[in-house]
Amino acid sequence: MTDRDDQALEIAPEAQIEEPKKGGFWKKLKRGLLMTHTELIEKIDAAVEGRDTLDPETLEYLEECLISADLGVETSLELVENIQKEVQKGQGGDIVMLRKRLVDEIAILLMDAPKPPLETGRPRVTLVVGVNGVGKTTSIAKLARRYQSRGRRVLLAAGDTFRAAAVEQLSLWGERLGIEVVKQGQGADPAAVVFDALQAARARGVDEVLVDTAGRLHNKEHLMRELEKIGRVVDREAEGWERQTLLVLDATTGQNALSQAQKFLEAVPVDLVLLSKLDGTAKGGMAVAVARDLRLPVAYLGVGETPDDLVEFQPRAFAEALVGG
Repeated sequence: MTDRDDQALEIAPEAQIEEPKKGGFWKKLKRGLLMTHTELIEKIDAAVEGRDTLDPETLEYLEECLISADLGVETSLELVENIQKEVQKGQGGDIVMLRKRLVDEIAILLMDAPKPPLETGRPRVTLVVGVNGVGKTTSIAKLARRYQSRGRRVLLAAGDTFRAAAVEQLSLWGERLGIEVVKQGQGADPAAVVFDALQAARARGVDEVLVDTAGRLHNKEHLMRELEKIGRVVDREAEGWERQTLLVLDATTGQNALSQAQKFLEAVPVDLVLLSKLDGTAKGGMAVAVARDLRLPVAYLGVGETPDDLVEFQPRAFAEALVGG
């Protein structure tokens, strides 16, 4: 069973929060971007092989390489234009120099994108949204595991009452992680589930409430009404708590994920993004497109199949893992 279908996974040892290029963080990030990195570097190497300068033909091929990794058309054009301005004649044929330039330019673009909300330490409710099949339930488990590793008390709310399987999957994760899951029967009012969850959270001194929501994006009006109702319950029952909406996108779907994100933005405000299944695709560059083109804060990357395979998104580290040495 894998992250691909939101089913149960073996729980790895305690997660370790590492700095970039140190231990677990860097290894996980490199592994998650391996397919994208390998394919992109092979194409970049082919683009400059046997050339002394970055001539128009080479630059055009470089644009195609970046677009193929799903960085986005506009972003790829901007990157190549900046490189063309900055790299002096005669230096463009140096693959190490070109890759260093790409790392710098991608990092600059990402650092200019919106940032996730700052951590305050206050109790928090996170509404997790995303269409069915993107790895939402497994991503919730990964987030829960991450919060646990930081000493936060976590509670899960099975708000996707439209699908019985969603409730069952979240319940199984709760058992494996030792986390309480508040749930009702299939077809129950999701807002009622959230009400029960917040009552339980306040009584138990919980720090993080993660709410699974239905992924029925084909009916945006219904989704909006449902989330607005949940929001009113949160405002009333969790006064003084932080509240955020996290969108889970499947990295393997590339540009289709961007279309999904745009549709969700039409229905609900999104505070941050988690990219799932990054390790199973060569389209990892879409993180750049999400941050730069959609102006959405990318907060987390799913880089493997265990609950500990979740890393925080760090612009410079991401750029180095994507195209660096």
